[in-house]
Amino acid sequence: MKILLTGFEPFGGSTLNPSEQVVKALAAQPPAGIELVTAILPVERHAGPQRLLEAVQAAQPQAVLCLGEAGGRALVCIERVALNLLDYRIPDNAGESCQDEPIFPDGPAAYFSTLPLRAMLAAVQAAGVPVELSLSAGAYLCNQVLYTLLHTCPIPGGFIHLPSLPEQVTALGRALPSMGLAESQKAVRAALAAIASL
Repeated sequence: MKILLTGFEPFGGSTLNPSEQVVKALAAQPPAGIELVTAILPVERHAGPQRLLEAVQAAQPQAVLCLGEAGGRALVCIERVALNLLDYRIPDNAGESCQDEPIFPDGPAAYFSTLPLRAMLAAVQAAGVPVELSLSAGAYLCNQVLYTLLHTCPIPGGFIHLPSLPEQVTALGRALPSMGLAESQKAVRAALAAIASL
């Protein structure tokens, strides 16, 4: 099965993004039995979704799994819903801010992920990585990319948020949760296997 796996570049002043690191690691050592295509998306309102659509067009995958970072979370979060909402808590990497705007003015209020979320959850749990189903992908670029994918592309798609890396938390000097790169990789490998098995 051909799966497109995407991550994001660093943002918010950090020099790291766990989603980018996991994508690069899995690109170097793809899961067995999966034809993995990867892309790193810019954290920019216009360029991020556009880069995703370009990657889908070029790869013609059978499914898409997007990854992003959710600072402050202790678990891998498999997202259920994408909202038709742009409401950035911080400016994107191009300095653009959005508040209470729709992604597509003529689009529905929300889309549900079309990946096998319960199977992915069970697979990540079986791999021994802390994980949960999360209601929505928020209102920043992660959500925007997922909504754009589900609104535009008639293929199974979904999103996973990863906790910050320990190195990021150390650099902040604050008591925040984190997850090591090896654990995040293990979780995403398990999720990809669940997608490919259906």
